[in-house]
Amino acid sequence: MKLRKLIILAVAPMMCLAANAQKQEVGPKKGDLTVAATVSYNSYTSLNAPAGNLTDYNLQAVSTNWNDKKLMVGFEGGWFFSDLWKLTLGGGLSITSNPGYAPVLGTIDETYEKGDGSIPNYGAVANQSDMQFNVFTGVDRYFKTKVCGLMPYVGVRVGYAYGQNTAVADDETWMGKSVGESFNVRGAATFGVDYFLTDAFFVGAQVDPFAYTYNMSTYKPQEGLGNLSADSHNFSVFAAPTIKVGFKF
Repeated sequence: MKLRKLIILAVAPMMCLAANAQKQEVGPKKGDLTVAATVSYNSYTSLNAPAGNLTDYNLQAVSTNWNDKKLMVGFEGGWFFSDLWKLTLGGGLSITSNPGYAPVLGTIDETYEKGDGSIPNYGAVANQSDMQFNVFTGVDRYFKTKVCGLMPYVGVRVGYAYGQNTAVADDETWMGKSVGESFNVRGAATFGVDYFLTDAFFVGAQVDPFAYTYNMSTYKPQEGLGNLSADSHNFSVFAAPTIKVGFKF
């Protein structure tokens, strides 16, 4: 009997704590912050600078079709400025530099014959720099459901992406620095569902019922020349499916 009483006294507080935990509502509140890793399509843009010694240049606008893009891991932050309204922010930045190298002359000249043992020429390696960034923001309206922690939402997103690549080679045929640049402007309506497994951890899925993206791509292949540009308009339905895993604090 004493053992039974001890077990009851030990288990009773834990049962009360579990019952109280079940009664607590899981989900966001005003002032909460969220940080999530996302898996979605690559929304960055880039355009390689062409060689600066060509006689003809042609250009086609960079594709903004999300079906043409590979999946990538991204970042998304959020702030609940109201119990059911969230401001969303995200993006990233990448900068790459490739040093250039001068050409190395061999012994091949106009008298060269195949197999005569002449040393080939090494061409110049272009000095290149590459910069890409992407930013987006949006507002989401959440809705409560009968399932504890399951909260669908609707919202809007606007974003901007830019990429620039420059190249110049230590070569007398190059006419100065060559530049390739591209930018995207995007707007979308979005729908998603977040499931708060605990008060601090959630998973989610999202899709854009409608999205529009404008792109401008530009070459300036030689110094002193005007820009060679091409643009595009992309309309997408049920675009950019996204998976999220995040924390709330």
